[in-house]
Amino acid sequence: MEQLNLTVTDMHTAGEPVRIVTGGYPELQGNTILEKRRDAEQNHDHIRRLLMLEPRGHKDMYGVIPVEPSHPDADLAVLFMHCSGYSTMCGHATIAIGRWALDEGLVEVTEPETRFVLECPCGLVYVTTQVENGVIGQTSFESVRGYAHSLDQKIELDGLGNVTYDISYGGAYYAFIAAQELGLDLDKSDLSEVRARATLLTDTIRTQVKIESPDASDLGFLYGTIVTENDGVKPSECNNHLCFFAEAQLDRSPTGSGVTARLALAHAKGQVGLKEKVSFSGVSGVAFDGEIIRSAEENGTSGVITEICGRGYYAGKSTYHVENDDPLYDGFLEPTKPSQNWT
Repeated sequence: MEQLNLTVTDMHTAGEPVRIVTGGYPELQGNTILEKRRDAEQNHDHIRRLLMLEPRGHKDMYGVIPVEPSHPDADLAVLFMHCSGYSTMCGHATIAIGRWALDEGLVEVTEPETRFVLECPCGLVYVTTQVENGVIGQTSFESVRGYAHSLDQKIELDGLGNVTYDISYGGAYYAFIAAQELGLDLDKSDLSEVRARATLLTDTIRTQVKIESPDASDLGFLYGTIVTENDGVKPSECNNHLCFFAEAQLDRSPTGSGVTARLALAHAKGQVGLKEKVSFSGVSGVAFDGEIIRSAEENGTSGVITEICGRGYYAGKSTYHVENDDPLYDGFLEPTKPSQNWT
């Protein structure tokens, strides 16, 4: 059994955990960040499981693996991980990294703001952290180009009939659907029911709809579903939604990449214009502010560059190791049925 001694710093952004690996992770192989992501997945996935799953994590855990940048313009580079795999982009983690990187001296601190370039699996992200009299404040980031992938799509869901949804990209692909389409009310429906119906939509789309990324094949998959309070975005008020990503994980924050995708979708539908600030809230009730700062076109597809703003907070530091005879060496997930793990 591989002997592991892993150190981490735990943070959160709007209530969503960010477990940053600070020591003990092996150097990943690859000339590009996507190659390093494949190396992590194929050769070191037991470390993800150990840190994300129970008993050291939980079913909605999230983490960051700092790696050596492969892009010449990047100051830092990271991979994102969760309970079932590896993300291509993560806004809430980027916001936390904006504070952590300064505190760790990984980038030179300047006032009133410190800027650096973060390489993510989806591309380069431009991070700005506010600093005043040595005190680190909010972090914002300019994400990769967001764009509406497909609008007003119809799909048949078991027990619910035909529903209408959209797909939009913000570093990862999300399906967007109004709660009413799923027979739900975000003010009144049980969270378990919202999770179940959002997951049904995600699973059905993954089975029936092929998503191809114009940038890289590794990016071409549906990451999750965002259930919105209303059909559309209202700049004059905080827009509530719930993001269920990967295998039904609930993001406590508004989801940074999801906010980028939702702004791109709203712009495509004529609901939000350039330089129009909009607030979004997830289940924790702590909002991110988002703004479309310019239009962008790549590979013949119109899109937008957004700026997303929030603040990360520290939760603690830990060291994790595994005893040689630990039967739960690489963790486990809470089963859907009590007997699932029984022998």
